Amino acid sequence: MGRYVIRRLLQMVPVFIGTTFLIFAMVHVLGDPVAAMFGDRKPDPATAAQIRHQLGLDQNVFVQYGNYLLDIFRGDFGTAFNGQPVSELMAGAFPVTLKLTLVAIAFEAAIGLALGLMSGLRPGKFVDNASLVFTLLLIAIPTFVSGYVLQYLLGVKWGVIDVSVSSEVRLNELIIPGLVVAGVSLAYVTRLTRTSVAENMRTDFLRTAVAKGLPRRRIVGVHLMRNSLIPVVTFIGADIGQLMAGAIITEKIFNIHGVGFQLYNGILRQNVQTVVGFVTILVIVFLLANLLVDLLYAVLDPRIRYA
Repeated sequence: MGRYVIRRLLQMVPVFIGTTFLIFAMVHVLGDPVAAMFGDRKPDPATAAQIRHQLGLDQNVFVQYGNYLLDIFRGDFGTAFNGQPVSELMAGAFPVTLKLTLVAIAFEAAIGLALGLMSGLRPGKFVDNASLVFTLLLIAIPTFVSGYVLQYLLGVKWGVIDVSVSSEVRLNELIIPGLVVAGVSLAYVTRLTRTSVAENMRTDFLRTAVAKGLPRRRIVGVHLMRNSLIPVVTFIGADIGQLMAGAIITEKIFNIHGVGFQLYNGILRQNVQTVVGFVTILVIVFLLANLLVDLLYAVLDPRIRYA
């Protein structure tokens, strides 16, 4: 197991370098960030040249990327155009989005697994058909529509839940945003669980467990669910990074100043340091989440061994 983890960590290095370089290069070709700093006004050529020199934007993109890597290894992610260090923006944004992601993961895991299990145990029945229609609606309705509808109905019209988010961003304030973020993922978790449970219901090991007279709770909870969770765990693990990076619309709707909010502002203002810095951390989150998923395989299925 130890050698496998070391090998995977070494494999992450070229993936990290390649991914961050592509992001770094693509952000640089979007436009002139110095011109974006002045808005509609045309900057003085001498002033613009001086700013480019101070920010290192007058160098080759490979040199800029090399300097950027050296800086982040020292914990310096650069400075935003407003003069605030990007690391300070991260310190304020990532805890907020992490809370939102945890709430969303809790929703999609709890509701998705429950619906998927009930549907897989009774294929073709009312619960199965109802969950298929429900998940189809979740997939079909855009996030910005479901976000505004839930915000209006639950917060404004009915007053069931306070949808306003304070500066402290408490967990109870993230229930509705978390449900909105988890909507599509919840539908996929439900369908993955249903398919996996339905397939494992026909396997020999489950027939053997039934023939041995084991309690139904043990058959479903240990033998069936444990072997049905591998594709679900794979999806949820990959979805962690996706939720953290893809909450831009939800954070704008509920005015949550998280990763999505900062990325949106960074892209809008062509703030290279902010965009690349946040994406760099998100790449690390993706890589670590995938490693964790691979290690969980051995826990869920004893037949899987890593050398």
